[in-house]
Amino acid sequence: MVKKKQLRLIAQMARKIRAYRELKSRPRESQKYALDYETLKRPHTGKMLPVLAWQDVRRETRLFSLLAGMRMFGVGRMFTRKSWLEEHPELSYWQITKVKVDYTAENMDHGKAWGILSHKGKQESEAKEVDKAIYHDWRLIPKHMEQQFKEFEPLPEPPVRYVPYPPLLRAMMLAQFKKAHGRAATEEPALPSRRDVLLNKDYFREQEKAAQRKKGTPV
Repeated sequence: MVKKKQLRLIAQMARKIRAYRELKSRPRESQKYALDYETLKRPHTGKMLPVLAWQDVRRETRLFSLLAGMRMFGVGRMFTRKSWLEEHPELSYWQITKVKVDYTAENMDHGKAWGILSHKGKQESEAKEVDKAIYHDWRLIPKHMEQQFKEFEPLPEPPVRYVPYPPLLRAMMLAQFKKAHGRAATEEPALPSRRDVLLNKDYFREQEKAAQRKKGTPV
């Protein structure tokens, strides 16, 4: 049995020091996403914001700019976004459950927040990290309107429409069904015109895990 080579204590200490220095030299979110409101550029990268965001930057507010001025950093309060209010009539909001503030920021207006998302009247069961918190389109829901948001019922979903397959693909599917089951198909194959897939980080992460399970892990 081959003995595992042990690193010397000095080498181990040097590796830890290098890792610690890399961690400390990494820019914080308050530095990475800092914005010069006169030039609309980020000082850390020197990049200018997209033209479509200029109006919202001047008129709207980031999430942590609202949380920084509230009691207990807004835990328990409800927030919505301007884009949600404009894009669809269904009410959507976040209810904040946890906040981790970056105390090194000048106005403590940076950090991470977690909450329960209610999207178009459908509330999720578990809390997760609030995404797009640096966008300038967050709005605080007044307390006298919170019940209105909570009692909102989603509209009934329209029935899914089906369209016939192209002739060649239809013939191939019928032949494959007959070969597999030994009899002709009784139902006409149809293709749904809508497929509800939420293309977010969780969806792609699950796709990667499924592909990894099929492929297997290297030995």
